[in-house]
Amino acid sequence: MQVDTDKNTPTPSTETTERKYSFGVIQFPGSNSDQDCVNAVEVLGHEAHYVWHKEEALGHLDAVLVPGGFSYGDYLRAGAIARFSPVMQALTAFAADGGIVLGICNGFQILCEAGLLPGALIRNRSLQFRSEFVHLHTIHRESAFTRAIPENQLMRVPIAHGEGCFYADEATLQDMEANGQILWQYASHEGHIVDHANPNGSVSHIAGICNKEKNVAALMPHPERACQEQIGSDDGQWIFRSLIEHLSQQA
Repeated sequence: MQVDTDKNTPTPSTETTERKYSFGVIQFPGSNSDQDCVNAVEVLGHEAHYVWHKEEALGHLDAVLVPGGFSYGDYLRAGAIARFSPVMQALTAFAADGGIVLGICNGFQILCEAGLLPGALIRNRSLQFRSEFVHLHTIHRESAFTRAIPENQLMRVPIAHGEGCFYADEATLQDMEANGQILWQYASHEGHIVDHANPNGSVSHIAGICNKEKNVAALMPHPERACQEQIGSDDGQWIFRSLIEHLSQQA
């Protein structure tokens, strides 16, 4: 498979007269991408609010981001302790009511541990921590997280993880494929879906997925760290623009 790598640069936000959407960013002890998530939302002209892990209610939010980092120091296994934080009950209820939730890196691990997404994240195939830029191919655009991504747009975003290898058994994978739950795959810079472009050994080169209802999604790469060209890439904006477009149409 090959994907066109012609770059479509996101247009800076000029939506000054439209409604500003409110994003919650959950903070766990050890979170380190919470500020990046706030910046990614504010770059596009919307509001972001920190939500401490001990909160038992989310308040009025349009969407919730579960950021990357090393919640509780990744003791036991990544996301295993954070899954029991008080805020997770509120997040589970928010998702069950159709609320939009996006997990990033450790957020992906937490959402899988909480049962909000299928599968699990295990140690990288190399058993090494990987920190580098990767390229993402978008498979399905019929979701709140991908709808604004141009056809054949290859996104260049960074990763930073040691337990990013997505695993699910064959029956689960078949169910996910049938329901359009695989949103992103790792690709080479030419757009090929090949083994050497897969940084962690994820089954089927999976970089990100969603639930069957398509209101909860997560990915291991960090789009929030690729929202400004000055820091290496602004391709991550496409995901946040998708969320904003979805919220606008829902409103």
